[in-house]
Amino acid sequence: MLQQQKDAWAKIWEMSDITIDGDVKAQQGIRFNIFQLNQTYLGKDSRLNIGPKGFTGEKYGGSTYWDTEAYCIPFYMATKDQQVARNLLTYRYNHLQKAIENAQKLGFKNGAALYPMVTMNGEECHNEWEITFEEIHRNGAIAFAIFNYHRFTGDYSYIPEKGLEVLIAIARFWHQRATYSTHHDQYVILGVTGPNEYENNVNNNFYTNYLAKWCIDYAVEQIAKVQQEFAADYDRIMSATNLSDSEITHWKAVADNMYFPYSEKYDVYLQQDGFLDKELVKVSDLDKSQRPINQKWSWDRILRSPYIKQADVLQGFYFFEDHFSKEQLERHFDFYEPFTVHESSLSPCVHSIQAAVLDKMDMAYTFYLRTSRLDLDDYNKEVEEGCHITSMAGTWMSIVEGFGGMRVKNDQLHFEPKIPKEWNGYSFKINFRNQILKVAVQRNETGFSLEGKNAITVVVNGDSVLVEPDRLITV
Repeated sequence: MLQQQKDAWAKIWEMSDITIDGDVKAQQGIRFNIFQLNQTYLGKDSRLNIGPKGFTGEKYGGSTYWDTEAYCIPFYMATKDQQVARNLLTYRYNHLQKAIENAQKLGFKNGAALYPMVTMNGEECHNEWEITFEEIHRNGAIAFAIFNYHRFTGDYSYIPEKGLEVLIAIARFWHQRATYSTHHDQYVILGVTGPNEYENNVNNNFYTNYLAKWCIDYAVEQIAKVQQEFAADYDRIMSATNLSDSEITHWKAVADNMYFPYSEKYDVYLQQDGFLDKELVKVSDLDKSQRPINQKWSWDRILRSPYIKQADVLQGFYFFEDHFSKEQLERHFDFYEPFTVHESSLSPCVHSIQAAVLDKMDMAYTFYLRTSRLDLDDYNKEVEEGCHITSMAGTWMSIVEGFGGMRVKNDQLHFEPKIPKEWNGYSFKINFRNQILKVAVQRNETGFSLEGKNAITVVVNGDSVLVEPDRLITV
């Protein structure tokens, strides 16, 4: 049994390890994270999911959150067989009827689904109204994971088999949740909590509104594609959902005319309608004795403050990077990050990725160190409650997507490798469509090697590079 255990872990490390040369604390951090991720979930059973504390503590009771779709799926897609990520998607498909029942309890009709904030079996297990009823953006993460899975794996079969029914139910929810505003002559979404849980019951959270529009648009695109290419599945799904062309037209009216709060003065999308009404004191001007505010302030004071728990507007810029220019990202990053207290474990990794995109490498490295050693160094003085498993997946992303610059565009891997000044080099592996690509980044060059049968073309800093099996290609 001991030898079996050693062999199993050797195989896991062979694929999922990330090496960092010249920075022991950074290396220790990422390996601790990768170990915990593999300890927590191997993806063999679609009835199981990823508890935010894994097996390290009882906080959150092992329940499933939107963290799985937003933060964890990329790690498991890239370091395992694609069936593992497919099982995570199937978990939500199996809970679709429960999600429809959850929405019915709130007055939604016609098969609209609201996936729970916290769940074991598809039923809502959370008991705070401002989260359970208002943090509805989690619905969008479920749809985004389907998109992300297809983008990375190229496996479209999941959508006609299972995913389209989920997308239709989510689109129905967003259509019904939006309200037509005669004042704006647009559709608004009222009374929500965005990813920044330091604001409750706000109107027109940009991230929520943007996700709602995207979910509807994406569902409509997939309906058309399935109709054209998978006729039998299309007929089955239309019969099961009783969806009509006129209903889709009503969806599109909402998506095409969605309101997004915007400040002409700052030239940024506003986190929500009332954000500029706050006293905009930056975190750097806040007395250190007041931190962390979630342990020092009353909730009344926190909710009236400008302080942001984690990426909110910037979460939208992370998901939908291609929808915005680099200049827009920089403007929004420079506006919102100074108000962000990063008192969520999910915050530093997203900011690290975006800082790397913007060539703010010192900031990217600082955020990386914070996310990778969050538990080892007990940054938040709460590790006795358990480790932050889902942010550990975000830590992996901060190296691969942040420093490595990995993206998937038009069925190709793209890289824009960067390296913190504290490192001599780093390497990682990606399982891209059943072939293993190793990427080794050093100061002046990046090496690519391929374990597989067929050559692939990757794009490095905008230039196409052919990588052939069992041959090192240096750029």
